[in-house]
Amino acid sequence: MTNPFTPSPHELPLVDSMVQFSFLIHNALNKIGAQHDLSIIQIRLLGILRDREPSMQQLAQHLGLDKSSITGLIDRAQRRGLVERVASPTDKRGFNVRLTSDGMRLIEEGEAMIEQQLTDMAAVLTEDQRKQFASLATAMIYAAQPYLR
Repeated sequence: MTNPFTPSPHELPLVDSMVQFSFLIHNALNKIGAQHDLSIIQIRLLGILRDREPSMQQLAQHLGLDKSSITGLIDRAQRRGLVERVASPTDKRGFNVRLTSDGMRLIEEGEAMIEQQLTDMAAVLTEDQRKQFASLATAMIYAAQPYLR
């Protein structure tokens, strides 16, 4: 059996390689999420909440969801004990969302699994290639911000 991480002798065109890489990452996240009964959008939510307490509107914008979808997402996470709503310090009618201790434990466990899986995928690259990949991906992420609004 061949090593699934052995590079192909054929280089994919730019767009094909980006799309295939996206599928690879989504597959990894789906498998890890399934082990914790989390969807990709729930994983993204927990990742956002890891280091901030955004408003519902900020969450909706960041996740690209409408108000009713974000409300349902937060309601489900709250029922699981992963998040809580807290009064907004800037909007008397609004509230922010933050992780509970159970949510933090789950994100820490999931992060470790995601990091291990993605690090394993990158094992075919040299240290210099990994640094270059991270630099190029970071540049593309920040350059794409206007398209995500």
